[in-house]
Amino acid sequence: MMMRKNMSLKQTLLAAALLGLCGFVQAQTAPATAATPASAPPTPAAVKDFSFFVTSSGAGNGANLGGLAGADAHCQKLAATAGQGGKTWRAYLSTQALDGQPAVNARDRIGNGPWTNVRGAVVAKNLSHLHGDTLDEARLGNNVTRATALTEKNEPVKGVGDRPNEHDILTGSQPDGRAFTDAADKTCRNYSSSAEGSVQLGHHDRTGGGNTSWNSTHGSRGCSQANLVSTGGAGLLYCFAPN
Repeated sequence: MMMRKNMSLKQTLLAAALLGLCGFVQAQTAPATAATPASAPPTPAAVKDFSFFVTSSGAGNGANLGGLAGADAHCQKLAATAGQGGKTWRAYLSTQALDGQPAVNARDRIGNGPWTNVRGAVVAKNLSHLHGDTLDEARLGNNVTRATALTEKNEPVKGVGDRPNEHDILTGSQPDGRAFTDAADKTCRNYSSSAEGSVQLGHHDRTGGGNTSWNSTHGSRGCSQANLVSTGGAGLLYCFAPN
């Protein structure tokens, strides 16, 4: 009787050992679960309010923007698509004295600042900071750079090294934000021509053209869309909301 009980106990222990071994083998031979890929870092969300952007597209007819009014309307339209249509937007453009009309300075059209981009970064504290009016401000520079000069869509603008390069931004301005006073056409007849002439350009990425100016680097090869593209641009504009 004792032997039968011992046999029963041994059989029970043996069965338990076999079950444990089977579980171990199954665990070792089970297919590995694929690791969950790490999610990409989130794109910074656009802030609810901003006062500066680079247009995501040009007007489409070269430097013929329909004058300042047409350029402002282009800024206004794009701003509205980003939920910013409730404020007044101005294109950063100077005009030259022409056909009895006085010159207009880009710096006089955009308010006093500060101006922030779509991610909330301050690109300039005031007009003096934006244009480097003092020696210290000129030495330090403003905060308009490739990283901060974003479109109303919260996207970077193509620059040197990208295909195509679109870093030429229409301004028609001297480095201090004022209009040219000589007889040479620097505004494609105040943004009414897509034929002969030239328009002064800045580089949003502060690269190329012999200097690092954001608003006055060189002139375009002409006023047509093809000429703007061949120079290294797409007819883009800086847009500011006067504060």
